[in-house]
Amino acid sequence: MTFQVRELGRREDILRSTGAVVDREYVVEPEVAGGLGDQTVLDRSRHPPIVKRLHYVFSGWMGDDIVESFPCFIVTSRLAEAIAAARLSGAEFDDVVISKDPQFVRFSMEVANNLPAWRWLRPAGEPHASDFWQQRPDGRLVVSERSLDVLRRFNLNHAEVVGVE
Repeated sequence: MTFQVRELGRREDILRSTGAVVDREYVVEPEVAGGLGDQTVLDRSRHPPIVKRLHYVFSGWMGDDIVESFPCFIVTSRLAEAIAAARLSGAEFDDVVISKDPQFVRFSMEVANNLPAWRWLRPAGEPHASDFWQQRPDGRLVVSERSLDVLRRFNLNHAEVVGVE
């Protein structure tokens, strides 16, 4: 498993001013394997939109255990179980409706027919104080070093991981 890590900037001034003590943090930009389906319910009056029900339509999948479609992230059930077992803060899970684009089924039938079970990862943590949280207003996923250690045990081959200094 390989993935890129690049530095993103410094945050010491923020941490000093808030008194927060956190592990090193990383922005994780997962594979985009599809998009929001027509059963998704969201409130677009805010940015990022507030999603109340998630329907994810796969249009392909390269095998990563975490994928996204703005502003949502989904993880395989086995990754969700590992996150819960590690007692990482800020990670909430919910049901997700999964479907497959007909072109995906037609041209990648074996992959499409063997998708694992998925859970909706809802980052609900506090910035610089939780293991999982979502940046505002861009909606990017930020994880602690502890979280990244768990994610690294799974497939992240197509995710970009950016260290936050």
